Amino acid sequence: MHIPDGYLSPQTYLPFYGIMLPLWYLGSRILRKALNAKQIPLLALSAAFSFIIMMFNIPVPGGSSGHATGSVLIAIILGPWAALMAVSMALIIQALLFGDGGITAIGANCFNVAFVMSFSGYYIYRLLSFNSGTNIPRRIFAACVAAYVSINLAAFFTAVEFGIQPYIAHKADGTPLYGPYSLDVAVPIMAFEHLAVFGFIEALVTGLVVAYIARSDPSMLNIPALSKSAYQRSVSSARRRLWIGLGILILLTPLGLIASGTAWGEWGLEEIMQMLGFEPEGMKNMSNLWQSALPGYALPGLNGPIASVVGYLFSAVVGTGVVLLTAFIISRFVFRGR
Repeated sequence: MHIPDGYLSPQTYLPFYGIMLPLWYLGSRILRKALNAKQIPLLALSAAFSFIIMMFNIPVPGGSSGHATGSVLIAIILGPWAALMAVSMALIIQALLFGDGGITAIGANCFNVAFVMSFSGYYIYRLLSFNSGTNIPRRIFAACVAAYVSINLAAFFTAVEFGIQPYIAHKADGTPLYGPYSLDVAVPIMAFEHLAVFGFIEALVTGLVVAYIARSDPSMLNIPALSKSAYQRSVSSARRRLWIGLGILILLTPLGLIASGTAWGEWGLEEIMQMLGFEPEGMKNMSNLWQSALPGYALPGLNGPIASVVGYLFSAVVGTGVVLLTAFIISRFVFRGR
């Protein structure tokens, strides 16, 4: 769901910036009041986790691929506003440094993955886990359902954004200027992939981590019968374990190279030309709008399987470092004067 440059027309991507800018501002104000200083590292690590987990691409029949996002998991632990900010940071850095998602589409991508997923997942989880107390299996079930439903909602919004392009941005003869596939193509394909595959992957990742947290640091899920001191200790110990877990995930990121296919709706101009026999004019004009430093999570000029693994690992380390640094800088700015 990383929409590239050239797939959305200006009349689509500009309104999403108009939606997200006030949401980011409101999110920073809410986090300033809601989070304490000891939770800032957890927020930074959550953003890094989202960045890394999105590097684990999973292949699906037909040659496409996709990944989990971690949005609902972060929302369950830190709340939907924290998830909005953390996942947005990951998505923005993916676009700027690695060309994963377009610069013009940052607003739309953050709306779909950081806003829709985080808030829908959080409230579905709250609804299903209401009054569950120490009933851990029910909380895990609620987290899995929330993750499954929310990623499908995000996929639906993404499909609609893709699908309306031929209707609202085309030449006089009807030739699409941007995204070429209409609603009757985009919605069924995105629905199938996420209902059949990626929804379960998101649910599995979310459920496993919630199960682990419920056993090791239950206060992070607001499970009752823990003292304030126990809460502070659990946050501290969780942070240490998250660092270790994050390091392990970084080392495993080359597994994401197993999925060689391009995710649906993220093709380059050459692939579009092969599929359609023409390049949409607006898409062509915007294709080189931004040159990222490490395009495709690879080292420029190096080819071959070993170079791909090295480049992917290097990108994971650099990306994680930039996400963490950005999160700490933004957090210090937001919490300044408290």
